[in-house]
Amino acid sequence: MQKLTRIITLSVALLMISGCSYFGVYKRDLPQGNLVTEAMVEQLQPGMSRQQVVNLMGSPLLEAPFDSSEWDYVYRLDKAYAGVEQRRITLTFQGNRLAAVDRHGNFSRDISLPDDQGVGPSVEGISDVQEDPIDNVTPDRPGE
Repeated sequence: MQKLTRIITLSVALLMISGCSYFGVYKRDLPQGNLVTEAMVEQLQPGMSRQQVVNLMGSPLLEAPFDSSEWDYVYRLDKAYAGVEQRRITLTFQGNRLAAVDRHGNFSRDISLPDDQGVGPSVEGISDVQEDPIDNVTPDRPGE
């Protein structure tokens, strides 16, 4: 009887310990920085103005504080269960014109991020909310 009690106690203890590692921790993809795609980089041409580059690529993530002739666009995707993917573009300007484009990272395949699955549990039922009443206010006009 005492042997059976030990076996049952040991079995229950092992089941309880193994249950702690049964469920994994929830992870999600974590994108950071400027999304940089191959199509965007292919559109960069030497001689483009800084404003044309900003219109195409967006504002740079990093700009050298003492020398504004280099802009860096960095994109890092920490995939939940598949490692880290990082891309970096360094743009060099001479005056106001693009002079060189340096690529770092794998641009051969585009990064696809899953669409958001809604707005989240804290604001469920948001579609039932009426329009903002401030948007429907018309300004007072003199003489009306």
